[in-house]
Amino acid sequence: MKQTELRWNQLFLLQTEEYLHLFTPEDFTDEEQLISKTTERFVKKEVVPQLPSIEQQNHEATCRLFEKAGELGLLGIEVPEAYGGLSLNKKVAGLVAEKMGFGGSFSVSFNIHAGVGTLPYVYFASEKQKCKYLPKLSSGEWIGAYALTESGAGSDALSAKTSAVRNEDGTEWLLNGEKQWITNAQVADVYVVFASTSMGMTAFIVERSFNGVSVGPEEKKMGIKGSSTATLILDQVRIPNDNVLGTAGVGHRVALNILNMARLKLAFSNIGAAKQALELAVNYGTERKQFRKELVEFTMIQEKIANMTTAIYGAESSAYRTAGALDDVIDSFATSDNWMEKIADYAMECAINKINSSEVLDAIVDEAVQIHGGYGYMQEYEVERLYRDARISRIFEGTNEINRLTVSKILVKKFIQQQPMMREPETVVHAGRNEAFIQLSKRMLYRSLDSITHSSLPIEDEQEYMRLLADIIKDIYVMESALLRTSKGIAKNGAESGEMKQLVTDVLCEEGYRRVEESAVSIISAAATDEQNRKQLLDEIRHLPAPLYTNLFVKKRTIAKEIIKRTHYFV
Repeated sequence: MKQTELRWNQLFLLQTEEYLHLFTPEDFTDEEQLISKTTERFVKKEVVPQLPSIEQQNHEATCRLFEKAGELGLLGIEVPEAYGGLSLNKKVAGLVAEKMGFGGSFSVSFNIHAGVGTLPYVYFASEKQKCKYLPKLSSGEWIGAYALTESGAGSDALSAKTSAVRNEDGTEWLLNGEKQWITNAQVADVYVVFASTSMGMTAFIVERSFNGVSVGPEEKKMGIKGSSTATLILDQVRIPNDNVLGTAGVGHRVALNILNMARLKLAFSNIGAAKQALELAVNYGTERKQFRKELVEFTMIQEKIANMTTAIYGAESSAYRTAGALDDVIDSFATSDNWMEKIADYAMECAINKINSSEVLDAIVDEAVQIHGGYGYMQEYEVERLYRDARISRIFEGTNEINRLTVSKILVKKFIQQQPMMREPETVVHAGRNEAFIQLSKRMLYRSLDSITHSSLPIEDEQEYMRLLADIIKDIYVMESALLRTSKGIAKNGAESGEMKQLVTDVLCEEGYRRVEESAVSIISAAATDEQNRKQLLDEIRHLPAPLYTNLFVKKRTIAKEIIKRTHYFV
């Protein structure tokens, strides 16, 4: 069976023992943990003191921080050593992005540079282009940016109006157009620009110094005020043939593959910011008293803290699992001609992580403000900035609506292709509670997909169904990632060491199952038009042998008290 077929069938066949090799945050080596601590110190000692200045659009401070980050090697994590980088992997890049998530607006500038501003050269540039640009980008001498979005091409980014026309002797291109909302626009030295050509969309390397390149005024934004966001204006810009990135006419491959990886990197940054918000909320709740009690002594506040912790654990487990899988693919197929296609197979997982982490972050910063009460609304408190900054994450790198459509389209396509060889998941007789919740969730996903594909619905136009399908597979992926991580830890270190993780996983799986059930009922109720068939399908869901629900209030109080004692996230 092909690798992609096996991987998709695994969505319906949970076999925990076979997944003990999956990557979890506990697997980082001492050397990798040292990189994490270096990033953490850099953010705390260099970035945080500069944030007030950066928030006032002091771009000189941002540029100095890029140079310092370059000196520490943080800009070249995924850049090959031959071009000034560290030749490390996506797991370590994710760890750095997570720690950089504590850096406010600078973390946005950093992640754009290290991600979409640099990776196109790593994966698609010619040897000459790599030698010219990667050493400068790795050192912080130059700052990179990525120019895809236009005023009329946001979610539909591939319908760009920016155009490039080749001259008669074929030696250069004439580039015209405007790119909107370009992060790092004012500070960048080089841009990856996408334009329509007679051959199709093409990616170009455009230096700031080229004649005809200019940048508009800074946008006035709700949040991430310190990161540069402006329009890139391209007026009769002459681009030499040597500055075509990849192959002319297939720039969409550059755009889509780089966006997939950018979504995963954004997930890590969101996780870092979520941990910061949790820590701020717990510390404030410990200091603040009402009715002669610390806020954290009230069980409703404890419930919020437990919900934050549980959501972070799920997002973290899911993101590092995906990064580990991508690294495995890159290692296995690095010398293959179709290695990029293998990475593209993980577009669904990257989109899932982007959706989940951004919505987890939004929920957590919202509750952090709530715990602060009126003070959370005041700009003198850090949580107010976090709240504003977080909102962009559901829009960045493709809106969550677009990402949900990406997830569900891939899911439906794979289901139709593989249904002849795929059986409905069976109930696992001797499974543990959490395994049972996941297995039954997969049964409901199967039934939902089966109902939709056997209906007469023009499914790609029925976006409500697609949204619910994406939510189901997102919940399953997060539940399974958390379970596998916890199982691996207990198998390695014993049950006692994993008590906290087991509690968190119990909550994740039980609540995740409830959400999956609700979504599946909504899909089947709408897709099954025959009343008798609909009744039969819904009755089957109601009578699935789900484990008895437990007292989650008690579990969440236990989780919260441990977090309050530690004053920060527990891993």
